[in-house]
Amino acid sequence: MGDEEFMNASDDASNEEHGGAVGYAPHPHIGDRTAVLRALAAWRMQWPGAPRVVVLTGSPGSGRSRLVTGFLMLCDPEYRKQLPLDDLDPTIVPPDLPAPAVPDPRGLTADQFLWTIADHYGLGAARTSDIVPELAAATDPVTIVVPDVDRAGPVRATEEPARLVRDVLKPLAAAGTVQLLADVPRELAAEVIESLPAGQGQVIDLDEPRWADPAGLVLQVETSLDPRLGAPALPYTEDPGARRALAEAVAERADGSRLTAQLAVQCILMRPEGFDPADTSGLPTNVGEVLDWHAQRLGADPQTLRLMLAAPALAEGEGLPIELWGSLANAVAGRDMSREIADGMLLAGPFVQPVEVQAPVQAPVQASVQTPVQGSPTEQAGEEATGSRTLLRLVHPAVADAVRAGLADVRGAQTRIAMALLEAVPQQDWSRADPYVRDHLAAHTLAAGLLPQLLTDPALFAHADPVTLRAAVEAVPYDTLGAPARTYLRTAPLLTRSQAPVAMRAALLETAFVEDGLGPYADALHALDLDLPWRTLWSVSLPGVTGVTVGSLPQAPADGAAAGPGLAGGGQESDASSGAASNSDAGSSDAGSSDASAAASAALPVAVVLVPEGTPGSRAVPSGSAGTDGGAGTGDGAEASDGARAGGTAVLIHQLLGPGTVDADPALVLRPSEDARAAAPLALSRGADYLRVWDRQRRTVVAALISDTPFTGADLSPEGVLVVATARGVKALRIPLPEPVPLPEPPGDTAATDASVPAPASIPAPASAPAPAAPSDPDHPADTPAGPHGREGDRS
Repeated sequence: MGDEEFMNASDDASNEEHGGAVGYAPHPHIGDRTAVLRALAAWRMQWPGAPRVVVLTGSPGSGRSRLVTGFLMLCDPEYRKQLPLDDLDPTIVPPDLPAPAVPDPRGLTADQFLWTIADHYGLGAARTSDIVPELAAATDPVTIVVPDVDRAGPVRATEEPARLVRDVLKPLAAAGTVQLLADVPRELAAEVIESLPAGQGQVIDLDEPRWADPAGLVLQVETSLDPRLGAPALPYTEDPGARRALAEAVAERADGSRLTAQLAVQCILMRPEGFDPADTSGLPTNVGEVLDWHAQRLGADPQTLRLMLAAPALAEGEGLPIELWGSLANAVAGRDMSREIADGMLLAGPFVQPVEVQAPVQAPVQASVQTPVQGSPTEQAGEEATGSRTLLRLVHPAVADAVRAGLADVRGAQTRIAMALLEAVPQQDWSRADPYVRDHLAAHTLAAGLLPQLLTDPALFAHADPVTLRAAVEAVPYDTLGAPARTYLRTAPLLTRSQAPVAMRAALLETAFVEDGLGPYADALHALDLDLPWRTLWSVSLPGVTGVTVGSLPQAPADGAAAGPGLAGGGQESDASSGAASNSDAGSSDAGSSDASAAASAALPVAVVLVPEGTPGSRAVPSGSAGTDGGAGTGDGAEASDGARAGGTAVLIHQLLGPGTVDADPALVLRPSEDARAAAPLALSRGADYLRVWDRQRRTVVAALISDTPFTGADLSPEGVLVVATARGVKALRIPLPEPVPLPEPPGDTAATDASVPAPASIPAPASAPAPAAPSDPDHPADTPAGPHGREGDRS
């Protein structure tokens, strides 16, 4: 839970000897704390006069997280069976009710935390702003306990706890159907309940005399000194009177700080030699004094201890990989600390703890979304494998605060750490970087005030955890960001929403760079060994696009006997009338197959875009012609055509395979034939803000595209060029064609092959050609949001 790790006061003899209030046994996990537990029990049972919202606070190390843990033990129906409830004060034991919801905010943004609540209660909210109102409208009240608000946020420097209080806890407190208990730092505690009517909210400050419980602190210290519970056998631990006297002295000097008392006891027991229990005047009164006192008792320089602990104190996330401890300690100290680290575990021991975690380890090459079934082994192999690793972290955030307070130049230390982490990237290949370096370098650089200078490497954008990187970038003033960082910032919601693997993140960023005119950055992503699912050919910002389709314009014969439509940006020219004749005679010409082949090879692939009338380079659509065969139809069918006729839409013709518009009569555009679409190796399915391109033979997804705004049009050429449009513009992506798979001859009519895998019924067919046959997509039917929304929970 993130508070001091006192040894459990669970010994029966100790409970009998030092009982709680009026002879009752103390809580086996937290000692006494009777007054606070009574208040929380009254809150849980909604006792008349009890507040609906309780905010638990206190100084760092006051024991509030441990207290919440102990109270939740009394609230959980299963855990209650393990507690001696009959021996406890009945006023601290709430009734046997369903366990409250306990969403964990550690490492989460405020929006992620809200979606955690929404998922727990199965809410149907579509936007973050809808979650609390939906809870407030619930028929039955809900009980929510929020621990460790001070641990919120993926990046420490972004001050996410304050945002969590402002954007989540205050609205929850104001919702009349929500019964809320929250563990909040003191500086934010009053803000949670400041707008509530009198009597509905209460702040319990564990440092106030009525809640401090000095007797409980003495009991906890005494228990931690008891050899029957693991303490070493010493004269002042084996003798009950001496043990009690020392416990009283430690608790008095700690002045209510559970953490200070805990650390003092651990330091005594780790090095009992030379400690005189009769002389307690030197016992520490705060965490900073504990650091200095322990170092002096071991004959070490207190500053050496602080330099050893500086890297873990400045670490992000769950902790510092133990392999990086030495190099980062050297960087902070500006000298070789290897000897101190090697010989210093007795010195650092009371303040650090190693933790084994499952950490993500990126595969060398990330697969795209070429998976037959979501969640299949093929897909999982393309995401991130996991492996066990050892992290080093300090025993409590207050220890980190004390260490940082003792550093002469924290920003300078962060700068040296950032430089050391950057040097640790093998040959600047982010696919080979340590996960901590990859995901948390930006946070250290942010704390050093140098993040804008780091945000120029598209490989880092692709490989870094998008949640942590986005949080760091959002903390930088926007006008200090360069163009690549601004592109990343606008793309980041898609990356966090989808939880996409590295290759997909790179593909989305590649398209965004092309959209923003940063072609070299898009090329750099293609230079990585990531096997991107597409290459963005071009992108045009066009407001108000309502539809798009692919086609071709017939070009002049090789001898130039006839002229054709001219390119607005220059290029080949041919006679429009000749093109018109070719278009009108397409179904009745007696020319030989060689002539048809030559005409096809001379055709110019184009995209036809429906845009508002008056758009530069466009031509008005004659009434009734939009969406007709051979005309300006769209991949969205009649809906777009009807909108064109009703709203004064025009047509803009753009080259399909490169930049540049074409000045030509839309009536000359030839749509792919029904047979050509049916024979194409790729097929398209689409929802409101996502689409998928399928390998028709393998029935697998080869590319998936998501958008932060709904698609207004999409079409796929038989050659694998995908054209998509939103209200903001249109772009073309080339999808590599798959290698054909030899298939046995079907027993009956070959036309039945595509019929067996129809396109989703809700995907509209184009006006001038049927929808391409595509495998059904049962996991994500059309017109519904695509895929998991990820840790960011951006579901708008």
